[in-house]
Amino acid sequence: MDNFLNRTTMYRLALYYLAFLLIVATAISFLGFLPFSPFALLASAAVIIISCAVVNYIFARVFKAPANVESVYITALILALIINPPLISNFSAGLPFLIWASVWAMAGKFILSFRKKHIFNPAAFAVVLTALTINQSASWWVGDLYMLPFITLGGLLIVKKLLRWDLFFSFFIAALISILGFTFLRESDPVSIVGKTLFESPLLFFAFIMLIEPITTPPTKFLRICYGILVGLAFAPQLHIGPVYSTPELALLFGNIFSFLTSPKGRYVLKLKEKKLIAKETYDFLFSAERSLSFEPGQYLEWTLGHRHSDNRGVRRYFTIASSPTEEDVRLGVKFYENASSFKKSLGALEIGDEVTASQLAGDFVLPKNKNKKLAFLAGGIGITPFRSMIKYLLDKNEKRDIVLIYANKSAEDIVYAYIWDTAEEKLGIKVVCPIGFITKEMIIQTIPDFKERLFYISGPHAMVTTFQKIIKNIGVKNSQIKTDFFPGYV
Repeated sequence: MDNFLNRTTMYRLALYYLAFLLIVATAISFLGFLPFSPFALLASAAVIIISCAVVNYIFARVFKAPANVESVYITALILALIINPPLISNFSAGLPFLIWASVWAMAGKFILSFRKKHIFNPAAFAVVLTALTINQSASWWVGDLYMLPFITLGGLLIVKKLLRWDLFFSFFIAALISILGFTFLRESDPVSIVGKTLFESPLLFFAFIMLIEPITTPPTKFLRICYGILVGLAFAPQLHIGPVYSTPELALLFGNIFSFLTSPKGRYVLKLKEKKLIAKETYDFLFSAERSLSFEPGQYLEWTLGHRHSDNRGVRRYFTIASSPTEEDVRLGVKFYENASSFKKSLGALEIGDEVTASQLAGDFVLPKNKNKKLAFLAGGIGITPFRSMIKYLLDKNEKRDIVLIYANKSAEDIVYAYIWDTAEEKLGIKVVCPIGFITKEMIIQTIPDFKERLFYISGPHAMVTTFQKIIKNIGVKNSQIKTDFFPGYV
């Protein structure tokens, strides 16, 4: 399962999940367990998908923005799963709602955006606007009991892929507390209400696919938890301000405003300034930014590189920033393998002056505020990039910290940024060990005798990170003393 998730991007996984739910819903409606015919459902989905694709194409051309086709289809499928299909016998009467929702969903990405980054979840924004303008709103029919097993199965994979358990559970618990609170105030049956909330409402679908959308979620764990709690508290359908009652889409837009206020603003247009081979099959890309990029060492960005004939990994990828905030340019270190993705091939083919866009600055894999805390860095291969950012920052600030770095590679030819490690040893007293092959338990014990006193940072391929976690836990390092990089290149 981990191999499948690692090979599949977040956008592609979400697309598979939503398409799977549409297929399941078609089968269930064919059996008569949903209140509409399968033909109406498929026709409704087709209208929404075509409308979204056409409108997005027009807006992308007008605003000269890179188009992410997967994002278009994801939004379209969400709309198809939350808007009731019109009766097949009077289908034309329902067309304005389907088309209007599609138009607003795509328009919201471009019009209600800040520095080319949309503020609101497109599907939620669309159905709020249709309710206000043509008095037609989403039914959220996907929350049907018969859909629940399939929603849960695929949804858990998405949360596992994104490692957003903090956001999911903070929302889930807050929503239940809010709903139960209103239930007790109104002296209703709490067991019945909770049962309907869990088994006959869109709560899980909402949490799995809409709440955790990366573009409209905050960048750090603490802020994500706050975001989940706010949306969860607002999710209760009993909550109202005057005649306006809460709906899932309104709760999400409320949370999106909080996320916008607490997140880095907009997208960055980065122009390639330099590209050079720095190790075996590893390149450094140096970009100049149109405006200052403020970040903490160890954080990452989502990079978008539009190209023709993109493969199933799409046109977006997450990479850790290899440069330090003290450096003027944005540095990206990338390892290229045989049978590289179309994204990697296009990245490798960039010429000086070519542009890419970056957004979604995020990550908790950063240095602790306590400068006296002893640290241990474990890196494998190109997983060294966040440590390059951190240590270059410490060098430029002349900030000494007690750090041991173990940086493993398959061969000496794979070692990158050696000049940084040499300088750090000389000027900051950082202990650097670069073994060839795997990092073993014995190596950690010998190199870091005070390992129980240190905060461990682990970065590298997912399998390596998992292995290192097990090793250091087995020698007595507490889970609270371990930080793992999201290694977003896999997302």
